[in-house]
Amino acid sequence: MDARGAVEAILFTSPRPIPVREIAERTNLSEEKVQDVLQDLIRVYDMINSAIRIAKIGNDYAMALREEYTHIAETFIGTELTKGMMKTLATIAYNQPILQSELSNNIGARVYEDVPVLIERGLVHAKKVGQTKELTTTKKFLEYFGIEANSKDGIRKWIESMNK
Repeated sequence: MDARGAVEAILFTSPRPIPVREIAERTNLSEEKVQDVLQDLIRVYDMINSAIRIAKIGNDYAMALREEYTHIAETFIGTELTKGMMKTLATIAYNQPILQSELSNNIGARVYEDVPVLIERGLVHAKKVGQTKELTTTKKFLEYFGIEANSKDGIRKWIESMNK
């Protein structure tokens, strides 16, 4: 079995980002070998200028579309979130943590419809604070958009880069 092919197959078929340890277990490769293969795959996908990239999300890895190709894929596969929900989600991500009442003041009462859907889909976490909720994005949000950031500032920079 070709190590690179085995790791690539796991990344391609996994519905979620996958830790190095799990890739190693499933391929009977050492974690060090898996790390080497992942770095090789990252280099290869970059070198061939593929629309697909290997994304490191936290400590996990996944295949993801490069940002410049997401608009093409969206027209083919459709979108799961409405434009309004995307605006709500982007505002939460950019300003997190943000109170739901403040979010409503910024973009309108529709947030009271959008936020429960975003919570249900696991993209947003809500913590009760007095009469309102404090909203933040989740790890699933990072995975969903293939964002390689581990901090609020990193997420902010990613959002800013998407608006250029």
